[in-house]
Amino acid sequence: MREKWNETAQVISQECLSEGIYSLWLKTENIAGAARPGQFVSLYCQDTSHLLPRPISICEVGEDSLRLVYRVAGWGTHEFSQLKAGDSVRVTGPLGNGFPLERAAGKKAVLMGGGIGVPPMLQLAKSLQALEGEATPAAVTAVLGYRNADTFLGEAFEKAAQLKVASEDGSVGTKGNVLDCMREQQIEAEVIFACGPMPMLRAIKAYAAERQIECWLSLEEKMACGIGACLSCVCRTSEKDAHSQVDNARICTEGPVFEAGSIEI
Repeated sequence: MREKWNETAQVISQECLSEGIYSLWLKTENIAGAARPGQFVSLYCQDTSHLLPRPISICEVGEDSLRLVYRVAGWGTHEFSQLKAGDSVRVTGPLGNGFPLERAAGKKAVLMGGGIGVPPMLQLAKSLQALEGEATPAAVTAVLGYRNADTFLGEAFEKAAQLKVASEDGSVGTKGNVLDCMREQQIEAEVIFACGPMPMLRAIKAYAAERQIECWLSLEEKMACGIGACLSCVCRTSEKDAHSQVDNARICTEGPVFEAGSIEI
């Protein structure tokens, strides 16, 4: 069983990166030490009338700290955006299954992030370049997609990967999406890791299958409990679960990262 903790974390800092996008650094005693790229944490509101936590992907991991980069989308994330240094917030984590780093050892790894699927790619890029022992560091390219020139985290990615950018309106980088950028820049991949909106992930799954490229997808989905009890974040799988004998998997526990061929999206 994976270790997870319930902690009261202290806010180290918070800043607004772009319109509606915030970067929150939290000091934790245990969660940071166990966190892996692709996992997430659940944050609880101070307002006790809202019982359910908000799941937020882990962007970066420090020795005893976590960086969460999130978009304000409702009452929960709005409350989090008001947090300041010295404040505290209840956190549970790390949750879910992360990206399998060993699958990229010594390979050309392409990381694709779209919108709020960009943040979890940062720690993945850093971890792939820092592989040790028998795992040779991967050659990492990050292909990030934005709506327009209002981008975020670009400078951090430039330190961790070869960065390529696409924007829907063409105001920065390649005009179009991450796959348009792949084609225009003639980027080759031996393994793909991706996180973003479902239409993007469907297209990447098809792209990888056509070219027989190993592909791992992190699904963005609304969650309630975050621990697999409520079944609100179920996705279809290509094979039956050995225990339940159904073609379903819980994104919060069996995921959020899946091998592309194992899920129907």
